[in-house]
Amino acid sequence: MHPNPSSVEGGDPADPATVTGTDSGLPFAPSRGRLRPLGLADVVITGGFWAELQQLNSTAMIAHAQSWMERLGWIGNFDAAVEGRLPRDRRGREFSDSEIYKLLEAMAWEVGRTGDRDMDARFRILAARVARAQEPDGYLNTMFGRPGQQPRYSDLEWGHELYCFGHLIQAGVARARTAGTQDPLVDVARRAADHVCEVFGPEGNPGLCGHPEIETALVELFRATGERRYLDQARLFLERRGHGVLGEIELGQQYFQEDVPIREATILDGHAVRALYLAVGAVDLAVEDDDRTLLAAVRAQTLATLARRTYLTGGMGAHHEGESFGQDFELPPDRAYSETCAGVGSVMLNYRLLLATGEARHADAVERTLYNVVATSPAQDGRAFFYTNTLHQRTPGRVPAEDEVSPRAASSLRAPWFAVSCCPNNVTRLVASLGAYIASADDQGVQIHQFAGSTIRATVPDGVVALKVDTTYPADGRVHVRVLETPSTPWALSLRVPAWAEGATVRTGDGSAVAVGAGYAVVRRVFAVGDEVELDLPMAPRWTWADPRIDAVRGQVAVERGPLVMCLESVDLGADVAGVRVCTDEPPAERGGRVLVRASLVDAAADVDEAWPYGPGPGRSTRDPEVGGQVGLVPYHSWANRGPSTMRVWLPVDDAHGLAPH
Repeated sequence: MHPNPSSVEGGDPADPATVTGTDSGLPFAPSRGRLRPLGLADVVITGGFWAELQQLNSTAMIAHAQSWMERLGWIGNFDAAVEGRLPRDRRGREFSDSEIYKLLEAMAWEVGRTGDRDMDARFRILAARVARAQEPDGYLNTMFGRPGQQPRYSDLEWGHELYCFGHLIQAGVARARTAGTQDPLVDVARRAADHVCEVFGPEGNPGLCGHPEIETALVELFRATGERRYLDQARLFLERRGHGVLGEIELGQQYFQEDVPIREATILDGHAVRALYLAVGAVDLAVEDDDRTLLAAVRAQTLATLARRTYLTGGMGAHHEGESFGQDFELPPDRAYSETCAGVGSVMLNYRLLLATGEARHADAVERTLYNVVATSPAQDGRAFFYTNTLHQRTPGRVPAEDEVSPRAASSLRAPWFAVSCCPNNVTRLVASLGAYIASADDQGVQIHQFAGSTIRATVPDGVVALKVDTTYPADGRVHVRVLETPSTPWALSLRVPAWAEGATVRTGDGSAVAVGAGYAVVRRVFAVGDEVELDLPMAPRWTWADPRIDAVRGQVAVERGPLVMCLESVDLGADVAGVRVCTDEPPAERGGRVLVRASLVDAAADVDEAWPYGPGPGRSTRDPEVGGQVGLVPYHSWANRGPSTMRVWLPVDDAHGLAPH
């Protein structure tokens, strides 16, 4: 290590500043903010947990999604449009076009990430099939507007036309940022956006889409092209919402965020994915407009939602009806909807807020959701997915047929495909672009937010910083950073210290360990090539109790290890998880790579089923528990990979042992 003295500080990574940079390889390219994002060419994930998932995405998940959508005729809808076979031969739901666009976006990021020529060839062929269906005025949708179909924009509440345009535009932006703007799909996206601006501009149709998405897409297209009309249209859509433009529906206007303007809302409400996508677009717009009032409103809504309407896993959405948020602290584990798409939306929203504010809590939310929602969805072979993410499986799941689509919420195990398959495609596009969520830069230096074996390259005012990160995180808590290139002037390396990481330390030039608290450990110094900084995060498994206002899990406890939520499966218990009771007198143990807790087992099935379940006592079982012993837990993201099982994250505490005080 270099002998120059270092200073290790806590707190935020930098003072407020406006940062600028190129947008090559970036899923989002804000023009200002506390931090500057780094693109796929700047951050390459080289090993470990996320590299393995990216490899699975590249070799299995994307191809699996394309194969199913070809087989079901969703891609063929574009051919049918060209050949005049609509509506007779149309297949899929009204929003199925958007799934092809999300697939194209994932392929664009994957080609940009790896240079895969076969993937690029497949992308070009698929994009050409889409392009041929675009009409001369830029309109493109296989569900509306042709003879025998409903007229264009005749069902803005449910038709998803603008939603589909949003995903088409995002696919075009991804292609522009990885292959350049002189590309056929980029042209398709721009013509579609021009059409939207013409039809829905200030003097046009005063409507908006029941499913937000077009807003963030238009902002990104503005960022990619500099055409201000796209930003103006995004602002127009955002300001229209919340004034009753869309019709009344049984689920209430909060379902599509039409009950209150976003500037007046205090928390995310209604359909979870819709609310999150709208918030993402609002942050993008607020940043470009330098609208601090709007940014503050969305930030406050997000923090309130994280504090009161988010599951331990980072999942959002407590109601199956309406796929919506529940009320504050209404978080039932066995009825959690926690849609995978909502997890993707939360990652998108919180990373944007991180860039805008520099606050570590948003990076913590990204980490929690990535490991415990996004990574939970795909099976180990990348050919089946969870749509919803329950925290308590009461009955063993049913193995779905390999050659049939599954109901989205009824699938109790990962399914090969769904009649509504937004989630698999959302996972593919996020995983392909995941390098952009790892690190950032500013005028002070480089910030590392998520820990993965990687190389990072960033420009700072006096030159270029290049880093190599070695870690097996989350298997181990040690993160080793080596300087490969550096200017000769001081700069700051900021390493996120998660809120759960009590006892974290940083080692710098002199080899001594310095204790650091939650937030960012900031090492400021003149670095030299070969210098090393090491962050050590304590990874011992720990008990986690819920706020007592979360009635559904009162009297229960969960186990976390590092960023991972753990769970108990009947496969490891040898019995239904309904009967387990854990002892919290001692902390969870870890031996041989396994997390163990001491538990007893009550044979609840042997109780008299006809007995009245209520009485004057505290509700203890009248049966003696079986002899207690240690049972093993598994990371929640890996559950159900060994076949049908019952499972629970929140574990009832043995009556003889007290709960943590609140």
